[in-house]
Amino acid sequence: MIATIRGRVIDIETDRVVIEMGGIGVWVYIPDSLRFGLKTGETVSFHTHLVVREDSLTLYGFSSAEERQYFVLLMGVSGVGPRLALTTLSNVNPPAIRRAVFSEQAAIFQRVPGVGAKTAQRILLHLQGRIEAADDLEGLGTLADTDSQVIEALTALGYSIVEAQASVQMIRKDAPDDVEERIRLALQYFA
Repeated sequence: MIATIRGRVIDIETDRVVIEMGGIGVWVYIPDSLRFGLKTGETVSFHTHLVVREDSLTLYGFSSAEERQYFVLLMGVSGVGPRLALTTLSNVNPPAIRRAVFSEQAAIFQRVPGVGAKTAQRILLHLQGRIEAADDLEGLGTLADTDSQVIEALTALGYSIVEAQASVQMIRKDAPDDVEERIRLALQYFA
């Protein structure tokens, strides 16, 4: 198994990058959130997971071991293969996945392209009991509901789920719980 890869980015494609290491270029499929921050020529290091199929060996890269762990967990869901697991991580980051699982919000997963109501429910059920609560779940109740409403409003305005989540994460911790105020603060992220 290939656990990590380190090398120079020589090409950035739509859904993958080419990493040169030891004179060999390796295709690594990565989440969009990671791809957007890369520049050709820079040296990067990814945690990886190798998917072995009858006709291919495909390497997937992640910024952290936690993200890789969620990828493997998502692939364990019936009907979710590596591509859909990667798309899910491109749209919903690990803290948001934890919040969705612990607040039982399958609708978060339905926002991922290719995930319908049944698959979203299977993801939720599969992840329950397989992931642990973390510090970012304190005060989960109203704040998670408020932030969920903010994300819904931003996606209705045309922002992607990744952009909406990023803007919500940039809101100060001491910001009011009022939905309209949090939307205003989130929109400042895009200015």
